[in-house]
Amino acid sequence: MRALLRTFSWQELRHHPWRSAAAVLAVTLGVALAFSVHLINASALDEFSSAVRSVNGQPDLELRAAQGSFDESLFAGVAQLPQVQLASPVLETQAAAALPGDARRLPLRVLGVDALLLPSMAPALMPRPAADADRFALMAPDTVFLNAAARNALGEGATRLQLRIGTETRELRISGQVAAGGAPLAVMDIGAAQDLFGRAGQLTRIDLRLAPGTDRTAFMRTLRESPGWPSKLQIAEPGDAAERVSNLSRAYRVNLTVLALVALFTGAFLVFSVLALSVAKRAQQFALLGVLGLTPRERLQLVLAESLALGLIGSIAGLALGTALAAFGLRVLGGDLGGGYFEGLAPTLRWRWGPALLYGGLGLLAAAVGGWWPARAAQALPEAQTLKGLGAAHAQGGAHKLALLLIAAGIALATAPAVFGIPIAAYLSVGFLLVGGIAALPWLIALLYDRLAPGFARRVLPMLAIERARRMRATAAVAVSGVVASLSLAVALTVMVASFRESVTQWLDVVLPADLYVRSASGGGGGSVGGEQAAFTPAFVQALSALPGVTRTGTLRTRALLLDPTRPSVALISRSLDDDASRSLPLLGVALPVPADAVGIYVSEAMVELYGAKPGTRFEPLERAFGGGTRFFVAGVWRDYVRQFGAITVHAPEFERLTGDRSVSDVALWLAPGANEAQVQQAVRAVASRELGTADAVEIASVGQLRATSLRIFDRSFAVTYWLQAVAIGIGLFGIAASFSAQVLARRKEFGLLAHLGFTRAQVLAVVAGEGAAWTAIGAAAGLGLGLAVAVVLVHVVNPQSFHWTMDLLVPWARLAALCAAVVAAGTVTAWLAGRAAASHDAVLAVKEDW
Repeated sequence: MRALLRTFSWQELRHHPWRSAAAVLAVTLGVALAFSVHLINASALDEFSSAVRSVNGQPDLELRAAQGSFDESLFAGVAQLPQVQLASPVLETQAAAALPGDARRLPLRVLGVDALLLPSMAPALMPRPAADADRFALMAPDTVFLNAAARNALGEGATRLQLRIGTETRELRISGQVAAGGAPLAVMDIGAAQDLFGRAGQLTRIDLRLAPGTDRTAFMRTLRESPGWPSKLQIAEPGDAAERVSNLSRAYRVNLTVLALVALFTGAFLVFSVLALSVAKRAQQFALLGVLGLTPRERLQLVLAESLALGLIGSIAGLALGTALAAFGLRVLGGDLGGGYFEGLAPTLRWRWGPALLYGGLGLLAAAVGGWWPARAAQALPEAQTLKGLGAAHAQGGAHKLALLLIAAGIALATAPAVFGIPIAAYLSVGFLLVGGIAALPWLIALLYDRLAPGFARRVLPMLAIERARRMRATAAVAVSGVVASLSLAVALTVMVASFRESVTQWLDVVLPADLYVRSASGGGGGSVGGEQAAFTPAFVQALSALPGVTRTGTLRTRALLLDPTRPSVALISRSLDDDASRSLPLLGVALPVPADAVGIYVSEAMVELYGAKPGTRFEPLERAFGGGTRFFVAGVWRDYVRQFGAITVHAPEFERLTGDRSVSDVALWLAPGANEAQVQQAVRAVASRELGTADAVEIASVGQLRATSLRIFDRSFAVTYWLQAVAIGIGLFGIAASFSAQVLARRKEFGLLAHLGFTRAQVLAVVAGEGAAWTAIGAAAGLGLGLAVAVVLVHVVNPQSFHWTMDLLVPWARLAALCAAVVAAGTVTAWLAGRAAASHDAVLAVKEDW
């Protein structure tokens, strides 16, 4: 076998290097894309998890409020428990930082800590004063210590920074650094932080180190059952934070990896096309080797060895290219691939042998699968007939039963639930549908062309093309299988993206009903992770309502709500809903009447899926978060394409009554007909300057700007799918060209006979082009049908199971028709180009060959 590879196979590679290089390149691109996506995601997740561990330290348990903060009096009681060896209080907040005189804003996470407890609990947060810092800088007011990410963003030489807290700006000293990694972070004394943010007597977290021998589970149960224990306080274990990070981005990472593997899937068809062409061209050589003693099994092994050699070279090159792409992506994108889960990180590349071997093995597997059918064709060659140039025996029909079985299995799998939040069954459903549809191609060709053939019986050239497709249905199916696979994936992605974009557009129409939107320049967080105090006061909102040209205002307020320590926080949204919630929220169905003794809430689809918040029921997790004194009734479900893990909307007056918080983070303005938008914006800035001290405290955007920005972000996030569609179609068309080249080379005597019978060169080319049109048309029809079926699975199964939201199916018929027409035209042209060689004078002379 080695001798044949070195001589027989190597000579083929030398004479047609571009063909083998194309197959290697397809495998290389597939492996590189998938491996680079894995490396970027794995590196970012490792960096994020490491940062979480360094910031959170090494506690045994964490006490967190479900929302906002809690009274620090709880700290003294917990710290004195005999089971607790060490308790560390933490105040965490979010603010916008900048250098004095610089308008650029840096989102900065600020931690107030007790420096005396850090060496034992969270050594990475221990401040390291600069050489010229005061000896008591650790506990000095208005003094912060920055991590590497914050120092890089603000400049290594920065000694002071400005922190925007709500609508106020405070200047702080930078007195040193901390070793914690991750996104920009500042550490300061907890007492100074409470004074700075107006949070005296408040904490957001208590880290606990338990005494040796303490049963953690029993201690957690004791805390929950102790008299007076706040029901809104969550007890989390250290692994919960890392699990939340993983859960937050898992579905996005898996879907991105599957999309990257599309290139590898189509690469398998390119390997198939290249080897099919090679086997067809060398058919008589294989037959001669058979006569000389090479068994059919050894012929199969030889072609498989050739495919594995191509796959091995492509996989090694793909791993190298994928590593380079990942390194470049981490440097340029910082670990974020468009999902927004790892923004602000600058992770280093984490390269491991396990994933490298896995993705390299996938490249080999793709090449082996692509080479299997050409290898079987080489094995099945009838030596005598092939040496005489009479061609190979054609496969018989009857595979439609298997095809129908595969399609039925795909439909059944589409109804299966997700596994650990990942739509594994749905992905298998897509695979079964594609394989089943391709397996049904011979049956589909017979079904269609058996009925079309009588209509072309009196026209010679179309009749020859149609009859060839009818009687060589298995060959036709093999020829167009690549374009069916690539076109179906392209159609599915086109429909999914178009459906999602249209749904997002309609969603924006409902959630952005006003003309202008005003928010705090610090990001609307109000200086609190939990959203304890937002930026705008009721007086500021009232002043905006009185502006000329403003007919009415609406407000928005968001808080983070931790209902389950093992899941990411959900968003609690206070919003002006008026009398009809459907005017402000994209409700699914009709809003239910709210009982008199309950507060009505409107939940996103993710809340129904993850927390069982069904319409018409009480929502007890939210009742516990508010201390158990209020009953919450789920009055409706709405679509939310921003918050993957859930959002709860409540009418603004109810939120104010429950929390006593009347501050807001965003204000919506409805303008009077004919009002000048620029003048209203100028008036808003004047009010901000008067009420808030500076016009720079607010950011103003029109509804058109917000819509355009949102859709631009959407298009950027899905740009990779457009590129994958182009790659898939290109590979499919190359497969058509290679398949027709293989066919015409094997049929040179047939075309020579047609020339002897009086057919002109143009007529022979017309027959070949007609075959190309007939074959590609059936491939386009099958690809369109399969693509629509796969799109239904992506839209109605994969997206809801992955991201917990639904969308409406939109089929862009004009775009799909143009895509199919382009594929048919390209297939016809490639068949015509491939037939030019077959219609040459050599083809006429080939009839004289007789073995």
